[in-house]
Amino acid sequence: MDEARPPEEGAARWDPQQYLRHAGERARPFADLLGRVDAAGPRRVVDLGCGEGALTASLASRWPDAEVTGVDSSAEMLAAAEAHAVPGRLAFVAGDVRDWSPAGSPLDVVVSNAVLHWVPGHAELLRRWAGWLSPGGWLAVQVPGNFRAPTHALLTELCRSPEWAGRLDDVAPDPDAVLDPAAYLDVLTGAGLEADVWETTYLHVLSGRDPVLSWVSGTVLRPVLARLDERDAAELTGQYAAALRRAYPRRPDGSTVLPFRRVFAVGHRPDGVSAG
Repeated sequence: MDEARPPEEGAARWDPQQYLRHAGERARPFADLLGRVDAAGPRRVVDLGCGEGALTASLASRWPDAEVTGVDSSAEMLAAAEAHAVPGRLAFVAGDVRDWSPAGSPLDVVVSNAVLHWVPGHAELLRRWAGWLSPGGWLAVQVPGNFRAPTHALLTELCRSPEWAGRLDDVAPDPDAVLDPAAYLDVLTGAGLEADVWETTYLHVLSGRDPVLSWVSGTVLRPVLARLDERDAAELTGQYAAALRRAYPRRPDGSTVLPFRRVFAVGHRPDGVSAG
């Protein structure tokens, strides 16, 4: 459950400790998402893109009688997640969210938190996940909706600038990586689910030197730096940090505010209705 890495294995190695530097801020959207899931006594729960596992463990705490499985493609994240594993109740497995599928009976709850923005054309994937649900089952997803915000737009501009173009074009953030809320509503209702879709902009109050750079260093910046040697990575990071300081100036009290838009979509298959 994190936006720290794309679902496929690649050149970038993902750092759970860097990601967890902002664990509190990143956990809040997950709590807001699950607050709209009204599953009573689910038996099988899956978290697709579980990351380092702390939030997946909260699912096992919420539903102590459920079998909870976390799926992720990052070996580093899965190694950290093993600290939360509980034999017979909470397990973590390696898998790409694009092609992983459950064995056996249908699922009662499917969760994916801040992962689908790494998957181009993920509307079809959502339809497939909806097909896994048992009658009365729930599908809950959250995606960052800030791909046109300065954090991402400035990085895209850098990657496509004359200095870096050719090496970084294909890892530049895509401004169309996620759908708008109405499109997610259409996807879920088209899959036969009752849908609840909304968006929220969080105002994260950060501290320290270059706090916005610190935030993105655990997420969108990592695949970019993985393409560069140490010297070029330092050069691009310096350019990006300077641009972020201008876009997100420090306030008189020393803090920096990072507005962060997120899109939420929760679908519920009515009791007595099986997937088509």
